[in-house]
Amino acid sequence: MACKMLDSVFLCLGPCQRPIKSQRTATRSSTASIFHSKWDNLLLKGINHRKVIFPLRRNKVIQAVAAPIRPSPADSAEYGKQLADEYGFRQIGEPLPDNVTLKNVIDTLPKKVFEIDDVKAWTSVLISVTSYALGIFMISKAPWYLLPLAWAWTGTALTGFFVIGHDCAHKAFSKNKLVEDILGTLTLLPIIYPYEPWRFKHDRHHAKTNMLQEDTAWHPVWEEEFETSPFLRKAIMFGYGPFRPWMSIAHWLIWHFDVNKFRPNEVKRVKISLACVFAFMAIGWPLIIYKTGIMGWIKFWLMPWLGYHFWMSTFTMVHHTAPHIPFKYSDEWNAAQAQLNGTIHCDYPRWVEILCHDINVHIPHHISTRIPSYNLRAAHKSIQENWGPYLNEATWNWRLMKTIMTVCHVYNKERNYIGFDELAPEEAFPITFLKRLMPDYA
Repeated sequence: MACKMLDSVFLCLGPCQRPIKSQRTATRSSTASIFHSKWDNLLLKGINHRKVIFPLRRNKVIQAVAAPIRPSPADSAEYGKQLADEYGFRQIGEPLPDNVTLKNVIDTLPKKVFEIDDVKAWTSVLISVTSYALGIFMISKAPWYLLPLAWAWTGTALTGFFVIGHDCAHKAFSKNKLVEDILGTLTLLPIIYPYEPWRFKHDRHHAKTNMLQEDTAWHPVWEEEFETSPFLRKAIMFGYGPFRPWMSIAHWLIWHFDVNKFRPNEVKRVKISLACVFAFMAIGWPLIIYKTGIMGWIKFWLMPWLGYHFWMSTFTMVHHTAPHIPFKYSDEWNAAQAQLNGTIHCDYPRWVEILCHDINVHIPHHISTRIPSYNLRAAHKSIQENWGPYLNEATWNWRLMKTIMTVCHVYNKERNYIGFDELAPEEAFPITFLKRLMPDYA
């Protein structure tokens, strides 16, 4: 094989192949020129499964998996389709022009999507209470070999409780704010989430979405953090690899129980929420154990709770993580690009969407948190009509999850992400295992 150099990246090419070159078609405006330039950068972040060689520090040469893909000879729309296929997307959005503001997007939404409807709001509560009660009944009656199905249903129903609390935290459930605070606290108790600490941190996630240091939901691993110690490196690889669908457990522990992480004016409400959670644990858990034993606590509470965290982690990482979606420093960050262009709409099995109150219809929620969950679909339809080419959309599939879990790891300014198996190939068994294990079909 003949190795050729492309922008400091060395590719092992077959005898008849040529290195990727920037291809641009004629543009109709200055905005279009920006679009093509950005797409050329995206092409250098594409994925295929050929072998690639990257020169790293100390001139060490290693093999990796992420590599540029050959651009289509057609225009930028074809480039987008090619990347979408590689990443497991239905559509990869065109880069949003820099002069578009978040207000521009909000102004295109119909006013009715912001309206609170008490009947629809309390119907969502009824759906969650009924589906959770049905789940507990199924757990109590199911033979051992059907328990995983009962746990999956009940964990998904618990996620519905979270979404109701989520609406309350955004003041999108009721016109009565006291009702929202009480209901939000109650709906988060079964999953041991303190309402106010979560609300404060979640508000910052919306204000700083995909901002490198300020976003309180997810962000890429720092290379310095990855290189701290062999033990931490291995823990990070397992956490962002095979255990990533449950990484929200670590986030839950780290962010919500330390009073020192909150502003002085927030501490009083944080302490009240923590007291409620600890009281629920002190009363609820012993009652479960008294009635059903330790195994009953595992069966009726722990396993559904793990099911909830599967959805919490999956929704969060799918909403904001893809090789082509950058995390940026605050001085480079653009609100409209982060919320519209940097948030992903993903369709799931319909029963999941019903039990989780359409939280997967996530782009309008990031355009405005004042949109109630039962209006998200109407808002998304409006956004599709007005901003459709800029949207990132997918249907939940193996290739999408495989891309996130095996590629989107360490922050890199030029490429957005570097995979663990590039930086530490000798220690990357968790990632190479996933690449072999997970199917590649979309």
